[in-house]
Amino acid sequence: MQSLDMLANNIANSSSVGYKADSEFYSLYHDESAGLDPSTPGPSDSPVIEKSWTDFSQGQINQTGNELDLSLSGEGFFQLQTPSGPSYTRDGSFHLAADGTLQNRDGYSVLDADGKPIKADLSVPVEVDSEGKIRQQGMDVAQLNIVKFTAPQALSKQEHSYFRLSVSELKPVPATGAQVHQRSLESANVQPAQAAVRLVSVMRQFEMLQRAMTIGNDMNKRAIEDVARIS
Repeated sequence: MQSLDMLANNIANSSSVGYKADSEFYSLYHDESAGLDPSTPGPSDSPVIEKSWTDFSQGQINQTGNELDLSLSGEGFFQLQTPSGPSYTRDGSFHLAADGTLQNRDGYSVLDADGKPIKADLSVPVEVDSEGKIRQQGMDVAQLNIVKFTAPQALSKQEHSYFRLSVSELKPVPATGAQVHQRSLESANVQPAQAAVRLVSVMRQFEMLQRAMTIGNDMNKRAIEDVARIS
């Protein structure tokens, strides 16, 4: 059921900008009541999902033509200011609000290198270079705060393409190796065909387990009825 939920969520977000796919990490559960040697895999062992992990590999970059659509290649995240604190995303679908504040589609402000919301002139074209510098009419307006983490697995997912730090001691550092691409967006790194094949396989396994449980319940029921009949 955990695998089904995870795969279904990946497929549902395969068209979400900047989405990073989830996968599972398996380990073996040993049933000590079986009385078998735990060092030797056997019928008392069964696979169990110990935890899920996020695949942060690069998604494909697609041109959009919108001057405020930004994508990243390499490690790094855009930083946003949300009501619950700083969040990080690879979704660069930005726009200028009525007051000139650079925001994402949910209205969260995009932060500069000083941790402040970025503002620009609505009437002037915006240019963004590969280092994340925002210019208007040849003048520097702001520097995008693009950060990375030494342990990205410490990030927890929030909603679609947002991440938050789950470890308070871990601090973001400048993503010096990341490159910004203007007028483009990064697609999700989900492989829909591969995910669909896995989904079918997991559903078949799920159905087989359900059938086995039904057969086991029927056998128990018949055994109880036979005992009652003999009595």
